[in-house]
Amino acid sequence: MNPILFDFPDSFYTERLKIRSPRHGDGKAVFEAISASLNELKPWMPWAHKNQTEQDVECNVRSAHAKFLTREDLRLHIFLKNTGQFIAASGLHRINWDVPKFEIGYWIDTRYSGNGYMTEAVQGITCLAFQTLHANRVEIRCDAKNVKSRAIPEKLNFVLEGILKNDGVSADGKEVRDTCIFAKIQMNS
Repeated sequence: MNPILFDFPDSFYTERLKIRSPRHGDGKAVFEAISASLNELKPWMPWAHKNQTEQDVECNVRSAHAKFLTREDLRLHIFLKNTGQFIAASGLHRINWDVPKFEIGYWIDTRYSGNGYMTEAVQGITCLAFQTLHANRVEIRCDAKNVKSRAIPEKLNFVLEGILKNDGVSADGKEVRDTCIFAKIQMNS
């Protein structure tokens, strides 16, 4: 089946979070979260080194919405269920619908880190991938030096399948880095 025809919810809930597809108008909240978190994002996210305006971020959100509709990339925005406050972004990326397999990426507004929100979100997104999208494989890839990012798949019992040596460069482009590959797989009967 063509993935564009695959229907699944554009939003769902976990215990404390509302997780949904990006929408027109999200740019302001995303921009504010990025701005508040730049120091923590810069070591890990190449896009954090770009001087973005609120309008640039809104354009990016709208592009992400279009890719969500075509099932090319499934970015997800994360909000506190009780207040509606935007706190993070995640999603299912590097999709191969033939397998199907997905890679979960994530970042959180620094003002909300340390509360288990991202672990909760990644758990919910992993369940969505397996239960609704019928994934056979879900991966999380991260810089081997990113201790906070590594902690999430470790807490959620993803298996560290390997560390790719000299696989990429640091977000600032100044140092060669190793990449950890964590995965969960669906066991076929």
